[in-house]
Amino acid sequence: MRNLTAAVLVAGATIIAGQAVAADLPYYPPVIEIPDVDHGYSGSFYLRGSAGLNLHWAPEVTHTTLATGNTHAIDQFGYGYSAGVGVGFETGTGWRFDATVDHLQTEGLQTTIGASANAALTRGPHQLSLRSTVVLANAYYDFGLGNDYGYGAAGGMFGYVGAGAGVAFNRMVTQGSALPDTWGSNTSPAAAAMVGVGYDFGQVVADVGYRGLYIHDIANSSSTFPYSVKNNFVHEVRGTVRYRFN
Repeated sequence: MRNLTAAVLVAGATIIAGQAVAADLPYYPPVIEIPDVDHGYSGSFYLRGSAGLNLHWAPEVTHTTLATGNTHAIDQFGYGYSAGVGVGFETGTGWRFDATVDHLQTEGLQTTIGASANAALTRGPHQLSLRSTVVLANAYYDFGLGNDYGYGAAGGMFGYVGAGAGVAFNRMVTQGSALPDTWGSNTSPAAAAMVGVGYDFGQVVADVGYRGLYIHDIANSSSTFPYSVKNNFVHEVRGTVRYRFN
């Protein structure tokens, strides 16, 4: 009985002493570390370079000074390439904007002058070689293609759509059957629509896509029989690399 009483007294004293010591110790709340938020490259300026292959098509050519037999269907695509540079800004919300300058070159756009044509025109195939400097202001929207269906600081794979408007400074050479080459130039409104996919590596972004370029009119007023090729569509597959400054 004495031993039991002593054990109870010792246990009680220990508990009381422990509470007193604990009351004197300072209290430090647990520290929970929250990682910094990665805001990515929002608000970034960038340089870009592009290159691609193309097909050039238009519905018809009209010889503007001839009253009859003056319109002829285009019967062969032209083909060629483009290369250009640009500078732009991305907002970090999916939208980006840039201005681009491209050198565009196509060969072989063709019409065949047949028996029903105006007698002043030489029969046979006539081909157009185009050299154009295309200046566009563009807007794009980027959207994520990853598992989280978002496109932000983490980068990764994305898709985009875009549109542009501007002007084309055209220089052309007409090659006719048994005729000397005829040179000419004009300036025309131009527009573009773009769609594609790419990968965001961080400071460098690469993409590949389609650009449909519209040139309203390619016209040569200095030839013997002035002509106009309206509603030109240039279908391009292009690759682009962008470099962010910050």
